[in-house]
Amino acid sequence: MATRLPNQTFRPNSHLSITSQQSKLTGISFRPVKLPRNAKLALKCSLVDSSTTESVGGDIKKLVDFLYEDLPHLFDEQGIDPTMYDEKVKFRDPITKHDSISGYLFNIALLKKLFTPDFQLHWAKQTGPNEITTRWTMIMPFVILPWKPELVFTGTSVMGINPKNQKFCSHLDYWDSIKNNDYFSVEGLLDVIKQLRPYKTPDLETPKYKILRRTAFYEVRKYFPFVIVEKKGEKLAGSSGFNDVAGYIFGKNSTKEKIKMTTPVFTQAFDNEQSNISIQIVLPSEKDLSSLPEPELEALSLRKVEEGFAVVTKFSGKPTDEVVAEKEKSLRRAVIRDGLKPKEGCMLARYNDPGRTWSFILRNEVLIWLDEFTLE
Repeated sequence: MATRLPNQTFRPNSHLSITSQQSKLTGISFRPVKLPRNAKLALKCSLVDSSTTESVGGDIKKLVDFLYEDLPHLFDEQGIDPTMYDEKVKFRDPITKHDSISGYLFNIALLKKLFTPDFQLHWAKQTGPNEITTRWTMIMPFVILPWKPELVFTGTSVMGINPKNQKFCSHLDYWDSIKNNDYFSVEGLLDVIKQLRPYKTPDLETPKYKILRRTAFYEVRKYFPFVIVEKKGEKLAGSSGFNDVAGYIFGKNSTKEKIKMTTPVFTQAFDNEQSNISIQIVLPSEKDLSSLPEPELEALSLRKVEEGFAVVTKFSGKPTDEVVAEKEKSLRRAVIRDGLKPKEGCMLARYNDPGRTWSFILRNEVLIWLDEFTLE
């Protein structure tokens, strides 16, 4: 399966969204941010009277720090600290709702039973006088199904705070992958069902990455540096040159060393016209350029791929030139529409041996590198 690094969190400066009148009451200066489309629901779900002028004040920083420490334990043996939540805490996500701490904890326990969740907290910050927002990624292999599909959700949680006792009284989740985040969201249910389809990912090492955002059309991943052996190819969906790059890891190198197999096989177009194609095999992460033997063939070269951000779309079936071209076109159109800046060219990732894997469970991906990406 895909290799990802352990969760790492960072603490950005707070960006606050409060009216000028509330700012005068709290003595804090605020910057506006865009609120979720169903922000009114947050007020309805909160136990705090929206007309109150009472504020948690300076203690909210302690609650932000608490979330940084507590939320990474959401699905481990330690678990979250339930004493920091109101007895009647209101929880909502697009397909689930609970109105008590017991229901809240039951939902966590159910997810642990059905999945093996990996919760990654990216940031937490104050977004109102009695409100903290977090951004996260949750990866959930569905262990009770034989093919163990991996469900991925990214989004934000708006945490309402009761100023009377400084406990969390509401928790509202907003998924990046859907537009309608109101409970009960049919769109949210369909998003879950869509992710249950089978893909076959070989049990081999892959380049390390973290999923930062998942929309309805693509993932944004942060790839960490990796090393490849490559040769000039002919077509993005072709296999010309594969035997030569595979030969390198099978021992056709200066020390006759046999190197562990990895996945996927990449083909990369370095320009939009696809006039310059490379076929690549990723080398194991314990290898670096200084420790690798030289290729026997002059046409092969070793190269380190630096850390970067990529948008990725996944699909099954045979990755023909026509299919890959359409996937690349749709992906580029979607990321430009969302305000991202894609680089020229693209990559095709093929994870399976097509001669030994049914077409409908093949895992293929089209990747486009980004000039930059900021997780907001």
